[in-house]
Amino acid sequence: MEQPPAVAASNLFTFAFPFVFFTIFLIRWLIPTTPPTQKCLPPSPPGLPIIGNLHQLGRLPHRSLQLLSQRHGPLMLLHLGVRPVLVVSSADDARDIMKTHDLIFSNRPRLTVADRLLYQGKDVASAPYGEHWRNARSICVLQLLSTNKVRSFRAEREEELELLLEEVTRSASLSLPVNLSELFASLSVDVICRVAFGRKYGGVKFKEMLGEFMRLLGGFYMRDFVPWLGWVDRINGSDTKIERVAEEFDRFLDDVVEEHMSVLKTKEENGDTSVDDEGGKDFVDVLLEVQSSGTDGSSFDRDSIKGIILDMFSGGTDTTYTVLEWAMTEILRHPRVCRKMQNEAMEIANGKPHITESDLDKMHYLKAVIKETLRLHPPIPLLSPRESTEDVKIMEYDIEAKTMVFINAWAIGRDPAEWDEPEEFRPERFMNSSVDFKGHDFQLLPFGAGRRGCPGILFAMASNELVLANIVHKFDWELPAGTSADSINMTESSGLVAHRKVPLVAVAKPRSF
Repeated sequence: MEQPPAVAASNLFTFAFPFVFFTIFLIRWLIPTTPPTQKCLPPSPPGLPIIGNLHQLGRLPHRSLQLLSQRHGPLMLLHLGVRPVLVVSSADDARDIMKTHDLIFSNRPRLTVADRLLYQGKDVASAPYGEHWRNARSICVLQLLSTNKVRSFRAEREEELELLLEEVTRSASLSLPVNLSELFASLSVDVICRVAFGRKYGGVKFKEMLGEFMRLLGGFYMRDFVPWLGWVDRINGSDTKIERVAEEFDRFLDDVVEEHMSVLKTKEENGDTSVDDEGGKDFVDVLLEVQSSGTDGSSFDRDSIKGIILDMFSGGTDTTYTVLEWAMTEILRHPRVCRKMQNEAMEIANGKPHITESDLDKMHYLKAVIKETLRLHPPIPLLSPRESTEDVKIMEYDIEAKTMVFINAWAIGRDPAEWDEPEEFRPERFMNSSVDFKGHDFQLLPFGAGRRGCPGILFAMASNELVLANIVHKFDWELPAGTSADSINMTESSGLVAHRKVPLVAVAKPRSF
């Protein structure tokens, strides 16, 4: 039966309108309606409508971006949804970003998870560049992470190391394999707890909470890149998880701060000034003292204290133990490296069963092993993202304000233009080299550089060197039965910090002295 003209016209409109709308959208996407500007933008891989290049990131973005940079160049512009993102994969370009134009690229982009978990940028790591960030970083560097302060926590490091060595000895006496990833993670958490809070907060629940915090911090959230698809984060449960972990940590940190304030108040009432002794202060004591003195020149409130404490955890646990597990992985894969480390340790120890912190400065091969580990396995492969505050020219390219920047430290560490045999683990390359990881040599950037470089390098290295020196000195290490050096699983986990995906397990045998 023939439809009335009005109905036919209505049906035609119903089907034709979406087609016309989509056609117009596609034409506007592919063909700019405004005259092209004269700006010279970095090369970009082709993207898709709406999501841009998001689909090209993959499970391990540092690896995917390295492959893209090999085709499009070491300075590459992506469009992740609505965000322009500059990807830097060469030492020269990294120097331009983090030294020549460091001030322009010293901001942090606003990201969903950092806002919620890190108190709206009241910490140091995610804070926007400005007065609060300068004051908070100054407090951390001068009063928490200075050389003298790091040395003052020597007893905590040595005591936790002794507990780790005892655990390895027990396993060795029973001929049981040792889960090194688990031991390194526990040691890192326990050291930070003692340094930050004055005591350990052990237990499975606390460590699970901390693990989930780190997983969420390194997650991907759609609203950061395609805001109108933010409902996806609600549907997949990300918003609920973030809210739950944020509330759990907030309650925990409130209890910690209240406990410290109560102890300080009691001491003041009793006329006990022992807390004034520098060696008796933990991180929370120092932060509360800064808050009460009002000398930082900013609104340093409780949220700032809690945010900075969380920075210490996120920067001092996952990244620290990740370096240890990758270093031991490479040592197990390269027995000659292990033998050279043991020979050096025996010479330095001169009959002592332990390597002490005062011995570490003389252990040059140990330091070379750690540098080589950081070259091949930087804990945060893309570093923490930056954001430009104004238009700037990098090399011959124009970079607009509000452009997010990823420095691919993983790719730079494997760049054949900078390194001979870049995929080979050869600590010897650093034995007669002045190249270091402290932010002056841009071919080795595991901790970043410039204003936004990691301020906790001394703290992390103090633990890493001491632990690695002693577990190699005190034990011979073998792989479990049925595992060969060539068959060790080297797969990385996804997320902000690139752990081993599979825990590292090995068999220890005590050495005689």
